[in-house]
Amino acid sequence: MIDIQVDHRSIEKQFQEELKKHLDEIQNRTVFWDMHELCRQTCMSEPFVKEQFFFDPRFPKFRVGRKWLFPAKQAEEFLIQWLIEQPTY
Repeated sequence: MIDIQVDHRSIEKQFQEELKKHLDEIQNRTVFWDMHELCRQTCMSEPFVKEQFFFDPRFPKFRVGRKWLFPAKQAEEFLIQWLIEQPTY
């Protein structure tokens, strides 16, 4: 008779590590955001984006034809810094 024991914690930990790797990989596949994706990623409306930080010279943006494109990684880094700088009431 064969008795098999499984360490559920070890399996769950391994699963979560692999899942995180795959999710990070998927997230990093997006190179550019357009305005629609920027609004979706930030849960902010286009007027709010334009009013709050769009014209900040530090915000990475490029106009290609009639479309604005934002490098996803740099935009995310800017947004985190911008949020930290916001006054708390």
